[in-house]
Amino acid sequence: MSSPAQRSSPLPLLFLDVDGPLIPFGATAEELPDGYPTYGTRIDANPLLARLDPALGPSLLALPCELVWATTWTADANAWVAPRIGLPQLPVVAWPDPSEDGERERIHWKTGALVDHAAGRPFVWVDDEISAYDRTWVAAHHPGRALLHRVDPRFGLGPADFATLAAWLSGPRPPHTGPPKALA
Repeated sequence: MSSPAQRSSPLPLLFLDVDGPLIPFGATAEELPDGYPTYGTRIDANPLLARLDPALGPSLLALPCELVWATTWTADANAWVAPRIGLPQLPVVAWPDPSEDGERERIHWKTGALVDHAAGRPFVWVDDEISAYDRTWVAAHHPGRALLHRVDPRFGLGPADFATLAAWLSGPRPPHTGPPKALA
């Protein structure tokens, strides 16, 4: 029997983190002498929301994929982030209770949940905390294609990131015959 993720769309999934990819942080004064660009926000809102570039939404929507929030913002991403960048309400990954399994394998705490959520479908994971351990673990435990794309949190998603995502998402989709030969 197929999972809801397998039945809902033939497109690859794109798991999207907020802090880092969409809301950049941590750049030095030398890297950004004028500070982060701001795009305005309500006075009672989280001040980091002013760093959300409204151009990100249309760029994300132009990608041939099904967008899914993969963030600790959980459903708040639909309330606070999506409207500011022009995204519709998106599905949200339900995070499991913390476990020591990932710590033993040195993988990010999101990794196993994303592979479970993908249920064999091809996916892209966009986050600022992806490591080689995550790539190796996904290659060994996910039967579909996967691109784990680390974004520099100091600058967030930029043109080069979107070019990489678009190329991978638009690339050939060969039938899967086992773990990939090279890590994405």
